[in-house]
Amino acid sequence: MSDLDKKLRIDNYTPDFDPAKEPLLRVRNLKQYFKATKAVDDVSFDIKKGEVFGLVGESGCGKTTTGRSIIGLYDITDGDVYFRGKRIGMGAGAEKRIKQELKAAKAAGNSARVAELEADKVVHKELMTKIQMIFQDPVGSLDPRMTVREIISEGLIIRGIRDKKFIDEKVSNVLEMVGLVPEHAERYPHEFSGGQRQRIGIARAIVLQPDLIIADEPISALDVSIQAQVINLMNDLREQMGLTIMFIAHDLSVVKYFSDRIGVMYFGKMVELADSDELFAHPLHPYTKSLLSAIPLPDPNYEKKRKRITYVPALSHDYSKEGPTFREVVPGHFVYCNSEELKKYQSEVASIDANAKKK
Repeated sequence: MSDLDKKLRIDNYTPDFDPAKEPLLRVRNLKQYFKATKAVDDVSFDIKKGEVFGLVGESGCGKTTTGRSIIGLYDITDGDVYFRGKRIGMGAGAEKRIKQELKAAKAAGNSARVAELEADKVVHKELMTKIQMIFQDPVGSLDPRMTVREIISEGLIIRGIRDKKFIDEKVSNVLEMVGLVPEHAERYPHEFSGGQRQRIGIARAIVLQPDLIIADEPISALDVSIQAQVINLMNDLREQMGLTIMFIAHDLSVVKYFSDRIGVMYFGKMVELADSDELFAHPLHPYTKSLLSAIPLPDPNYEKKRKRITYVPALSHDYSKEGPTFREVVPGHFVYCNSEELKKYQSEVASIDANAKKK
């Protein structure tokens, strides 16, 4: 490995990180408010190294805002984001809490705690380069005045790399990895199709050898045949580079195929979180059932009988006595519910399992 390749690695910044013991990304009580609009409201989840974490929900539910808040495109209203064990984002509320704890630790003469809190305040900018984003619009996300070489190499230059030979080599390599050719480097974005532009966006994301990629509906603007190609490409890159992917989408059938675990969002809240197979086998929250009922299948007999479930929160829940919180119904399966609903969901899962054993 060359010295410049080593420069792209950040292992030295997180020598104590052990992916076997802690998740690659931890999001805790994330809130992103835009004045009176609660785009993301108290969302928590983990993403393990090497997995694909799907985030689904209808348009406007807060999926994209969650991804943009994690990567730092928005200033977080409240909550914490940890990457490789280090805090990379905190809201005003979290910053206030740390200041209060720091003041108390200094007053108590606890030097070890003071040092720990001082270190925790630091946002490691080097770490942020190991999280990259693939945007939904392959046209609007690429600067039309820049060549493909300039677009892909921009991140390398920001990292301080000036060796033209190394940059050209890297650009050629990633172009080949995404199914393009080195000769494409001298062209401009308007000379490519939508699928090719998205491949350029993927090349820009992987050139810095990231650990985590946030893919914000990367296939929604593409034709169906091209969607499959892009999904398969991302799967290949995941295996080849050991990538961890946060895959944001509204198409549950695609998410099921591509994701290890799935989180379902509704109006800024995470309402259900489970392994992909578990979520489809035992959907518990009424909104999740509503989403699943909307998935069409290439079976005319099934489509004739398929009934769409409508989710109306006021009719589905009674929170007059006790409000909902995010609770673990069965190991690894979390639902936004109150105590009464928790018992109902646990009973529902037990009944499904009992019937499965009889068969």
